[in-house]
Amino acid sequence: MKNVEEYYPAKGRVILHIDMNAFYCSVHEAEEPHKYKDRPTAVAGSVELRKGVIVTCSYAARRLGISTGMLVSQALKLCPNLIVISPDFHLYRKYSKAFMDIAYGYTPLLQAVSIDECYLDITGSKQFGTPLEIAGEIQGRIRNELGLPCSIGVAPNKLLAKMGSDMKKPNGITVLRIRDVPKLLWDKPCSEMFGIGRKTAEKLQRLRIYTLGQLAAADERLLAEKFGVMGLWMKQAAWGIDDSPVKEERDKNKSIGHTTTLPKDISKYEDISRVMLNLADQVARRLRRQNMMAQTVQITIRTPDMKTITRSQTLGKVTENMEDIYREACKLYQRHWKEERPVRLLGITVQNLVPKDESALQLDLFDYEKQPKKEQLTKTMDMLRDKFGESAVLTAGMLGDDPSTLIRNHRIRGTSLQTDFLREKRK
Repeated sequence: MKNVEEYYPAKGRVILHIDMNAFYCSVHEAEEPHKYKDRPTAVAGSVELRKGVIVTCSYAARRLGISTGMLVSQALKLCPNLIVISPDFHLYRKYSKAFMDIAYGYTPLLQAVSIDECYLDITGSKQFGTPLEIAGEIQGRIRNELGLPCSIGVAPNKLLAKMGSDMKKPNGITVLRIRDVPKLLWDKPCSEMFGIGRKTAEKLQRLRIYTLGQLAAADERLLAEKFGVMGLWMKQAAWGIDDSPVKEERDKNKSIGHTTTLPKDISKYEDISRVMLNLADQVARRLRRQNMMAQTVQITIRTPDMKTITRSQTLGKVTENMEDIYREACKLYQRHWKEERPVRLLGITVQNLVPKDESALQLDLFDYEKQPKKEQLTKTMDMLRDKFGESAVLTAGMLGDDPSTLIRNHRIRGTSLQTDFLREKRK
């Protein structure tokens, strides 16, 4: 009989990294296999994901040379029968929560890093079997219960688990130990190390450091001199060393924000204010969902020639109210932007967040009697919108045909990193 204890280290950790394969396309295939199974598909089309650009594509499409970031027009030339699908973030969130709920059944130490990937610390999960058995069972359940493919890395730390999950796609399971690093990783270019971007890799090349093996052998003082703390981290990473913990819950957002790219330049203040109102509305909704209050409002403005400016103002008191955020955003715009100058993108971000139950709400001396009624009204409106949709209760100023009105449509907007929905308590 197998002794499961032997498959777990006496002192170290066992980490899994689950990476969903071609997640958006796989979700559509799982929902409608008769339309999409084994066919070349691509997701593209929302304003926030840069209309006309491939966001992700199926493996059938990748075999034909189609890739993420490619123009839809270019992809259709390569593959005229490519099926282009509009994104459905409501559906992606549903499947994301479902696969993480499966994973959560094996350990409470789960860290979601995006809508389609998470880390698990299974060091204390011996009752479910060996690490490979747990990885295989999770992968099998996700495939059988949800119809989705995933790759899993099994390793003694998060870095190697992430590298392992990238090695065999789709539907692979890879064990990557520290002793395997010289043989499996050292001949690879530095850019293939998770955490080393293109610019850093180019800077390393100028130092004649091309491979991870050369990075592992590089002089520590030189790396520290050229890259600071990052240089020391890179040398450790090249040896497969990483001590970062699996955090049970993502850190509370340090900021919450929304931006919207406009299909045409706008300059009239009435148009600007409508966009700001829609942005402020959804930023405030996300604040309240997370039970957070904010004290700083920042606006982002991008011009048609792609120049971006940001301006911020710290308020005298913390807030969760759309009216406060909207009012300050408009003040910032009027203070720092000359009227009639065209704008291509607008954004509102709130910062200096504090948990609502830890913040002493500073009530205006002449407003404290109205505050409870105002808060109750907001709660009622939130409940109506939770039940009947974001457009159930709107003010006249929010109506229009610009993309800021689409922010409320959770079916067609979202990003892979926006994971507010995963913070809801698991049932």
